This record gives sequence, structure tokens and C-alpha cells, in this order.
Amino acid sequence: MSEKLQKVLARAGHGSRREMEAWIAAGRVSVEGEIATLGDRIEADAKVRIDGRPVSLKSAEDVICRVLAYHKPEGEICSRKDPEGRPTVFDRLPRTKDSRWVAVGRLDINTSGLLLFTSDGELANRLMHPSREVEREYAVRTFGEVTDAKVQQLRTGVTLEDGPAQFDAIKSAGGEGINQWWHVVLCEGRNREVRRLWEAVEVQVSRLIRVRYGMIELPKTLPRGGWMELPLDQVNYLRHIAGLDAEERSLLGMDKHSVARAKVRSAKVRRAVRKHKTPGTASNGRKAPTRTRS
Repeated sequence: MSEKLQKVLARAGHGSRREMEAWIAAGRVSVEGEIATLGDRIEADAKVRIDGRPVSLKSAEDVICRVLAYHKPEGEICSRKDPEGRPTVFDRLPRTKDSRWVAVGRLDINTSGLLLFTSDGELANRLMHPSREVEREYAVRTFGEVTDAKVQQLRTGVTLEDGPAQFDAIKSAGGEGINQWWHVVLCEGRNREVRRLWEAVEVQVSRLIRVRYGMIELPKTLPRGGWMELPLDQVNYLRHIAGLDAEERSLLGMDKHSVARAKVRSAKVRRAVRKHKTPGTASNGRKAPTRTRS
């Protein structure tokens, strides 16, 4: 049975469905030697090229859905390449054969914490859709006086330039003086929304860390710049909230070959962290300090 071209490319991990639609519209994709157009459907044996290079297509049965949890440090951007030469979140990820890692959402350059990547572009596309309303929890360090009235305002809603917004949950997490820590929850992912909400009540955010996406928490043992592959139950939790069928296979396992591969992956993570570690930057843990000085 034929399927939409952008869906097949996304499933094979060449990017999110939205990215593939943009590539098709830009004339970067050809099918059987002809420039593709949005709405094209293809058969499983079609010959497809992106920017003139042949690409691998996979049926739904051939694709193993993989998900990585990555501990993004501050200073990395969420683009694959940067004209200014800044480090990107893709630099340290493991290589995959005939596919690419697709980021589930974005974190801005000054935000650290949990960022998910998947080999299944359709999963990424669905999780990023606003209709899914997946909870994102952040640890926030604020600078400035936060009154009860301001907290209540953030709960009930403020007006931003792109419409009304509010925190779905907000609670104090300690601090000292005008430097305070908070945990806040949002169910949408508008650009810089956490920072803009605090700025709307005249409070500055001095540090921002994403600690949870849905029920997936940032692993406490995962160093900044490190990644780990999620087990099958967590992959299927994400597939469930995205409205996709459960995955039955995983590259993780308890046989001796899987254990050996896990040790190799762990060593690669440690090497990647050491290689990219910024001088003077800590690389262990995610727990936010509770005592700070301005």
C-alpha cells in the first residue's frame, strides 16, 4: 500500500514530518528521478533521493523505535549545524545507520536539562503537537522579589505577545534572599515561555533546567553532555501518549552481547563528556543548588 512521502521519510528517521514537508516543498526530494511535491504517495520499493543522494526507506515493520535521554548543557543550540560554529546538541549523540536522531522539541541556548531524541520522526512529530499537552517540568532560579500576588498571577494567567499563558503548577523549592528556586509545569512548548512568563511579572530567570518530560525524568546519574537509551517500557509510554502502537523490539537487553554493548556505550558517553566539557563547568548530576549568591 502506498503512503505519504513525508510520513515514510519521517518514520525512517530522516527528520520530523514537518521537516520533511519543508524539504519536499523546497524541491530537495525526488522520487524515481522526478522532483516530489507535497501530497505524493509512494510504494515501499520507490527510489527516493534527498539533495541528490539516495536514502534508505523502511517499512513500519523494519523500524525499531529508539529514544535517547540527553542532558543538555547550557551553551549548546538545538540545530544540526550552526553558521557561527557553536556546539549543537547533535554533536555528542551516537551514530545511527540509515537514519537520523530527531529532537523532541527544543531548549534554548541558555537552558539545560532533559532533551529527548528519537529515531522515529513520526513519534517526534506527534509528541511536539500542541494537542498532546505533554507536561514539561522545569527547575527555575529567579532573581528578584517574588510576592504571593505574583505567584497567583502566574497561576491564573498573564498576557504575552503571542496570547495568554500560565503555569499549570508552580511551587517554591527554597533559596536565599532574592535568589529563589521554583519548580514549574507547562503543558505546551512555546518559544522561551517559562522565561517570558516570569518576565511578565518583572522577575528575572537566572537559571533554567528542564527536569521532566511527561513521566520521563532527567536521570540523576546522567552527566551534563551525556545520553542514555530509554528502555522499552519508557519508549512505549511515549508511543502511547502519542497515539502510536507499542514497540515490541529494543536494542537494549540482558543477554551478554547487549551488556557488552551497554558498557561500550557508557564508555562513549564518558569520553564524549570529557571531550566537550567546558573548562570550569561541572559535569555531574542535575540537582539544582539550594544556596546561591548573586
